[in-house]
Amino acid sequence: MLISLAACVTGFLLDFVFGDPVWLYHPVRVIGNFISFGERKLRGIFGKTEKGELAAGTVLWFLTAGFSFVIPFLVLWGAQRLHPALRFLIESFWCYQILAARCLVRESGKVYDRLKEKDLPGARKAVSMIVGRDTENLTEEGVTKAAVETVAENTSDGVTAPLLFLILGGAPFGFLYKAVNTMDSMLGYKNEKYLYFGRFPAKMDDVFNFIPSRVTALFMIVAAFLTGMDGKNAWKIWRRDRRKHASPNSAQTESACAGALSVRLAGDAVYFGKLHKKEYLGDPLRPIEPEDIRRAGRLMYVTAFLVLLVFGAVKLAVLV
Repeated sequence: MLISLAACVTGFLLDFVFGDPVWLYHPVRVIGNFISFGERKLRGIFGKTEKGELAAGTVLWFLTAGFSFVIPFLVLWGAQRLHPALRFLIESFWCYQILAARCLVRESGKVYDRLKEKDLPGARKAVSMIVGRDTENLTEEGVTKAAVETVAENTSDGVTAPLLFLILGGAPFGFLYKAVNTMDSMLGYKNEKYLYFGRFPAKMDDVFNFIPSRVTALFMIVAAFLTGMDGKNAWKIWRRDRRKHASPNSAQTESACAGALSVRLAGDAVYFGKLHKKEYLGDPLRPIEPEDIRRAGRLMYVTAFLVLLVFGAVKLAVLV
């Protein structure tokens, strides 16, 4: 367990310094391919009825979760038997791949750069790579809000939640979390194709993120004080607006971020040509601006460092 904790810290630092190794085939793509293959096979086995699709999606969830946990566990077990240093190297690299802090800052930074260059079409294209909504008609304010919101939400989904699972159980737990998150991303849609098939994966994503999203929001409020942002307002807005989202988890970090930046986020958005009504998060104490994208990135990093420091110290205290 000490090796796993050391590997988690090493992976976090590697991601902070170098970012995602895009030159290497990512393990999450293996998980995604497994999900796609399983979906095709299980739809054929269980049929197209509502109960059949619900059962197929549930079976796929357990198969994917089991596959994503067992394979890394066995590889690390074998590496440990050969030499603890080999296990440390493999697990460190996997932890590095699982975390996405630097990638999130880099991709949102592309939006910031296009906005600073007054290239609105380029900014729309850049933000379309990191959000699910339609972006072709977004204003500069809309593009900026979309980028800030995705940094705020993915502070939990892409950084602190997998970090907490890595601290708890090493790379096998980290890959388990990434599998759950990937299944929700691929299957968790309320449309004709996935309304029943994706229901169980979507619900389990809510379960897995329930505690991490709330822990992250609280640490984000502390980070707001430490970074000179409005920590008091972050606490106020989080308390008031953290439930103003269809998801039980997404508004947790978005509301804290909105309060820390003293801006208003969320509101109506268009997905696949259809307008979705959403409540606002935060108060418009000032207009949102491109610099808020970078501020949200700093808030994310300080939040992640705090989570690593506190929960890593707790894990170390338990082990020794």
